[in-house]
Amino acid sequence: MIKLLVVDEHPIVRKGLELVFGVSQDIKFMGSVGDGEAIFNFIKNTPVDVIVTEIDLPKLNGITALRRLKKEHPKTKVIIYSGQPEYVYAVSAIKAGAAGYVPKTADILTLKEAIVKVTNGDVYLSHELTQRLALGTKTNKTSPFYKKLSTREVEVLKLLSSGKRNKEIAEELNINEKTVSTYRARLMKKLNVTNLVDLVNQANQLELQDAI
Repeated sequence: MIKLLVVDEHPIVRKGLELVFGVSQDIKFMGSVGDGEAIFNFIKNTPVDVIVTEIDLPKLNGITALRRLKKEHPKTKVIIYSGQPEYVYAVSAIKAGAAGYVPKTADILTLKEAIVKVTNGDVYLSHELTQRLALGTKTNKTSPFYKKLSTREVEVLKLLSSGKRNKEIAEELNINEKTVSTYRARLMKKLNVTNLVDLVNQANQLELQDAI
């Protein structure tokens, strides 16, 4: 029996997955939490095999939580289950330690398949994304988003886009504020903008382009 924890800010998502997996014969729903920090309090008392989590979380974002889980609970598999564009964030999530990425547009059978697959030691990505990545490698036309930005830069950009200040980002990522400023300047240079508003707008455009 695969022990599952669900992490999502929205109660309706948590309740929906509880109803689905509460009657499953091979996946045991152990509980759910609504923010990134609560993950660690939960699994301290209730070990789980797989965590299904959104990227956008209060208190501690999904990518930061992934890095910490990889260090503190390396045997626990993590699947990002997100409404964010798969082609923009999936590769960064895998690099940060996720075992799979399932968009919220997928059906529940796909999510179940991903849970079983990562439990068996495999990585789960959608067939569509796998094909696009393979095509990009063959034609040398991978997303400009990934050509330009590192995983950490994507993480900082995501937090900047959510409206967080440098100090808040530094606290969340456990780095100093000067380092955040360096990442911010680097992002502006790579994306060819001169201010934060244009940086966020450019990031949103990249998301739209890569999601098409």
